[in-house]
Amino acid sequence: MTHSMIAPCGIDCSACDIHRAKDNPKLMAEILDWFKTERKKELSAGQIRCDGCLGDRSNHWSPECWILRCAVEEHHYDSCSKCGEFPCERLEEWGRSGEGYSKALARLKAMRTGKK
Repeated sequence: MTHSMIAPCGIDCSACDIHRAKDNPKLMAEILDWFKTERKKELSAGQIRCDGCLGDRSNHWSPECWILRCAVEEHHYDSCSKCGEFPCERLEEWGRSGEGYSKALARLKAMRTGKK
């Protein structure tokens, strides 16, 4: 796992299904089906693409992400762990909202302390 594939929020982009789907037709089909079934959205394979927060942002899956805007656009950090207010209450709340987010926040905390 390279540091460039860790999003500012701590999510490991290299393990993200949306990031991996462009090279995996079966995974792409599963994601498209999930959006159709769960979100009632008809998307094309071209719409399921993300090069990560630190990659080509024109291909970012969620350009409206508040964490991305705060860390990268407003404060010019490549990671929330570099912020003087880390971990802010909003990020802590986000970390409590799901297992993957909790792991991402733990990854950021480890990065902050220099642990892996």
